[in-house]
Amino acid sequence: MTASLQKLFSSFSNVFNIPLEIGGSRITLGNIINLILALIIVIFICRVLKDFLRNRLLPKLGIDEGNREAISTIISYSLGTLGFIAVLQSTGFNIASIAVIIGGLGVGIGFGLQDLTKNFVSGLTLLLEQKIKVGDFVEFDGLSGYVKMISLRSMVIRTREGGDIVVPNSNIIENRVLNWTYDGFLVGRIHLPVGVAYNSDPVLVTESLLQAAYMEPTVLQDPAPRVNFIGFGDNALNFELRVWIEPIDKAPDISSSINFLIEYCLRQQGIQIPFPQRDLWLRNPEVLFAGRQRRNVEQKYPQLTKDSNAIKSQKTLFVRDLLKQVIYFQNFTDIELRQLIEVGYRQRLHESEILFHEGNPGDAFYIVLSGAVEVFVEKIDKHLATLPAGNFFGELSLMLGIPRTASVRALEETILFVINDKGFKRILQEQPELSEVIIHELGKHQKELGERQKQLRAMGLVDRSEDDKNPVVWVRNRLKKLFSV
Repeated sequence: MTASLQKLFSSFSNVFNIPLEIGGSRITLGNIINLILALIIVIFICRVLKDFLRNRLLPKLGIDEGNREAISTIISYSLGTLGFIAVLQSTGFNIASIAVIIGGLGVGIGFGLQDLTKNFVSGLTLLLEQKIKVGDFVEFDGLSGYVKMISLRSMVIRTREGGDIVVPNSNIIENRVLNWTYDGFLVGRIHLPVGVAYNSDPVLVTESLLQAAYMEPTVLQDPAPRVNFIGFGDNALNFELRVWIEPIDKAPDISSSINFLIEYCLRQQGIQIPFPQRDLWLRNPEVLFAGRQRRNVEQKYPQLTKDSNAIKSQKTLFVRDLLKQVIYFQNFTDIELRQLIEVGYRQRLHESEILFHEGNPGDAFYIVLSGAVEVFVEKIDKHLATLPAGNFFGELSLMLGIPRTASVRALEETILFVINDKGFKRILQEQPELSEVIIHELGKHQKELGERQKQLRAMGLVDRSEDDKNPVVWVRNRLKKLFSV
């Protein structure tokens, strides 16, 4: 029995030792099995090495996620190729003869695996050029999502809905791809179309849309939101609110939030969003209502009449109207006021929060939209004034670059409308004629200008190149110097 088993085992072993002629090399079945096992070990080592580099070593070196993926993939595949060649040599294969065989089959392999080869080359291009990296937010061919993984054959994209889509690398290379995070920032601009009734005031519409934009915390103040008057539609005046947001990958959710705010702000100002309709106008509607019937309604529903009168008596604070109260802007046209409104932004102050200290640069002009602020001398803690909603301050400091002479803090939760020096400079450069309008208005108050000029001279803040005995000439020179107009 033992002899039979030994004879069987010997015959079985001889099968693995039968020599085979492949490409001029003599190998056995045992060599092939060893080769397969060795290749499996090489693949396993490459995967472990890639995971180690990507998840442990490279993060400690401070390399970002996209570069980690590329470096770990290239190193693991390179070592895998070298390991494959080493295994072939160790098992007795003649690599030169195998290359001849592969070369002979190259044409057939090229036609049969041309897509695989194209994707492989595209994968190498993506990994080496780094135009698209893991973690980037991309859009192409109606698809958008985050790059989850880049291999030599394909790319995995995680969509906003949470699904993973496998895209061949050649599709990425051959098509136009919008990479929102190419420069490392998730910042982008979205456009929100809005239609309002034809009897709406375009300036108030602009103000309401900008107010809605600044109520959304993801909207950036720089670049500032803008409102474009697109044109005259069949049933509406068509506007478009353009805002820069971060992160741009949340654009659908942010657009929805801003649309809610737009509807709220327009409704608060009594601005209607129209729909296709036909209006019937009566020349003398009072004929249809007898005075006695009207009085009966008022007597029967006194509270309704009272509430209606109360609503009419409420006064809404519009930035346009508040700007007109500033003596330097009171003769501005609605178009010029709209430009001022557009370069401004809202700033929220918490109770007791300091807006600025005395001596700080006068680089902004403020209007109190809600709440109240206190003007005081900080050194001696002396109260100067309380400015509730509807008041403004800092306009001369902005236009003439005068340091603050007092400190300002919020007495309660306060919202300010702000025009800073950057926005003011932009509007003066875009509309140079506005500087002459401002100079003309400032010229009506030469006594105050003279005092400001003396104050700046005493502080050594007036250059000889801009100084002039005539305050109006000095203001013109001052504006040119500060705002390059």
